[in-house]
Amino acid sequence: MLASLSFQQISFFIILLAALFLFFTKWVRNDLVAIFIIVALYATRILSSEEALSGFSSEPALVVAGIFVLSGALHATGVTDSFASIIGRVAGRGYSVITAVLMASVSVLSAFSHHVTTTAIMVPVTLTIAKQSQIAPSKLLMPISFAASLGTTLAIIGAPAFLLASAVLQTFGRPPLGVFSIAPIGVALCITAIIFVLTIGRYLLPDRAGNSGDSEYFRLDEYLTEVVIPESSPFIGKTIDEFEKDKRYSLQVLGRMRNGRRRRRNSRPLRAGDVLLVRAPADDLVAIRNDRDVELNAVQQYGMSTMHAPEEQDDGAERGQFVQAIVAPHSDLIGRSIGDVDVRERYGTVIVGLWRKTGWLNEELSKILLQAGDILVFEGEADAIERMGRDNAFLLLVPFHGAPKLKMRAQLATAIMAVSIGCAAFNLVALEIAALAGAAMMVLTGCISPRKAYDSIDAKIFVFIAGAIPLGLAMEKTGLSTMMANGLKELVVGWNPFFILVVVFTCVALITQVMSDAATTALFAPIACSLAIGLNHNPEPYVITVAMAAVTACLTPLGHHGNMLVYSPGGYKFYDFIRVGAPLTICIGLIVCTITPLVWPY
Repeated sequence: MLASLSFQQISFFIILLAALFLFFTKWVRNDLVAIFIIVALYATRILSSEEALSGFSSEPALVVAGIFVLSGALHATGVTDSFASIIGRVAGRGYSVITAVLMASVSVLSAFSHHVTTTAIMVPVTLTIAKQSQIAPSKLLMPISFAASLGTTLAIIGAPAFLLASAVLQTFGRPPLGVFSIAPIGVALCITAIIFVLTIGRYLLPDRAGNSGDSEYFRLDEYLTEVVIPESSPFIGKTIDEFEKDKRYSLQVLGRMRNGRRRRRNSRPLRAGDVLLVRAPADDLVAIRNDRDVELNAVQQYGMSTMHAPEEQDDGAERGQFVQAIVAPHSDLIGRSIGDVDVRERYGTVIVGLWRKTGWLNEELSKILLQAGDILVFEGEADAIERMGRDNAFLLLVPFHGAPKLKMRAQLATAIMAVSIGCAAFNLVALEIAALAGAAMMVLTGCISPRKAYDSIDAKIFVFIAGAIPLGLAMEKTGLSTMMANGLKELVVGWNPFFILVVVFTCVALITQVMSDAATTALFAPIACSLAIGLNHNPEPYVITVAMAAVTACLTPLGHHGNMLVYSPGGYKFYDFIRVGAPLTICIGLIVCTITPLVWPY
């Protein structure tokens, strides 16, 4: 057989095997493997420079970049967090209702946002619901991870695999996939998964407390801090109730101090210089620091020389940063009040917030006696933070993940997302143009800053797609996809098309456990397309089956990154995913192989 292969075909096989080996072993990052593919395909003259680099300007790469910015803006404006909060209120307390509401909601959310982001947002919400309803987290976390993956089958923008599938179809002269063209299959899969979990799955899911302990340890939402009302604040003359209702924040005021004395909470208007003792989420803690209408009391008292709005600073300017530090069990700070610890002199930082696992704190920060395990939020320059890291008083330093939410622009961000998706869904503009235009509008309207817009784009996925596209093109150009498809055709000739799709689904489902869904689709979609043409069938059922298998197969926790997010909080073991995921994947495969030909006839 080797004697019949051309130099370019042999070269392609070597490149493909090397890429697969690196994908399997993960010795090299996927995006670097993609660069290797591009360079190797050009170096062997399998593709021209334009063809090798065509992935960077391809529809999938541009759509992915735009969608990352769109979903980043939804997160930056608090839309996704609000959605998660609503889910928590609607879910109730019964297991069946909670599971159905969580899975359905997560599925819808992940259709328009990256499924890993959706899972990350929903883990703390789910842990809180599990605690309140006295349900083991292991009964809920795996279902929401599965739902997040299945939700990507509701629209082709949900996963890069479907964008790659659409690109392969276009390579073979077929029309691209519509935004919601896969929705009939996706809806059936989501409903099937919910029914499965509520019937068979609930008995297969383990009943474990998980390794997260108190859900607050997974996400620290309630920091105690103090804010001061500056001279120019619009809150002057307003009541505390009006202050709490401000849509920019989610603050709970515990008390008021005026002229250094504690005052009762009442309806008297606020004055300049009033200090409010508040409980604040991490996002609001950062938002306050960036706001001119209120200020962190510690910062005003002890001062930091720089502000925290990155967009207002030159890239080379020194700027403070937030960091969390856990008080060590044998720290010399234990038993001392925050006011007695001169951290400005000791480290060059200031304490702006405190979190404690147990106990209700309701007094000024300066009077609180520190305990082992307390988490202090500091603000300081990089060198000051480094000095703190070397002090045995702290167990370890933890990155502070708060980010201010532009809640006032939440409705605008939602509208931009809806218009972008609607224009593409009704073929008013091309999908990539709709995604890029929507992303640009998010930046222009201030729903997301330019810096955060770029940060929200996962460069590794963008570059990986740019490398996967020419891989499929090279397979087609060298004739190998046709050759492999002919070999497969000889094996399945005369078979019922349903069983051919089952074989395709099974092969892809197994491979995607060790390769990304995009890589698996890039490899198998051209083969499936050639197989369909060789059987005188339309290629859509075969290519869609490949993408569906790559995205939905949930046989192991390694198949999707979202599974790894719930692995520890749910207290899962490796075989738990096999025990629940294998029968669910069988159900998914049967649904896909049955419905796909109904949407795209052979």
